Amino acid sequence: MTSDPLLLTGELDEAMARLLRTVSGFGPADVAAASLLPGWTRGHVLTHLARNADGFVNLLTAARTGEPIPMYASPQARSADIETGSGRPAADLLADLRDSAERFTAAVAAMPVEAWAATVQARRGPWPAAMLVWGRLREIEVHHVDLAAGYRPADWPDAFAQRLLHEVATGLAGNPAAPAMVLRFDGVRHELVVGDPEGAPTITGPAPELAAWLTGRSTGEVLTVTPDGPLPIPPEWI
Repeated sequence: MTSDPLLLTGELDEAMARLLRTVSGFGPADVAAASLLPGWTRGHVLTHLARNADGFVNLLTAARTGEPIPMYASPQARSADIETGSGRPAADLLADLRDSAERFTAAVAAMPVEAWAATVQARRGPWPAAMLVWGRLREIEVHHVDLAAGYRPADWPDAFAQRLLHEVATGLAGNPAAPAMVLRFDGVRHELVVGDPEGAPTITGPAPELAAWLTGRSTGEVLTVTPDGPLPIPPEWI
């Protein structure tokens, strides 16, 4: 579970290739169909992914040049761009997705080593530039599932699923609204603890299913709770 942005680029390329294969089979009805995200069609999700790539290019450029370039011009501009682009033909959505991914790849390649140490102003606050490749990988893998086109959390590579699970669990550990629980991967002794483990339920299952449940991409039906009882209700993920 590396944090090195350059070592993650191979995983990112593979994730994007999987996404492009899915989208290349879409026709007009497919892009207009509902996604798993309330109020968004698949066209919304695909437009968001393209504009997200461009937003990350802005942040990479800020890290490289030292200029205070925001990820998006404004929250309103971000929403408007997604809404405007969501109704485009499937071929246009695919081309935009591919072209924006190529711009991101070029921006990563242009980064000098020292620029990865910068801090940039992401949508939710300051963020290390070294985390931008991971952030893009996370967007692609999670939103590929949101397309509701046959790609499921169980299809996530193990390294990605475990890193996502660790990241979400770490965030919950610092959230007073999160219920106490112990997360245990199937077949391993490793555990992640959220809150006070004394008396907290243990949730067991595959890492991808645990991550999917905590991020709202699964109801957790394949997970087990010890002692027997209902799953805790985690707070909304980002």
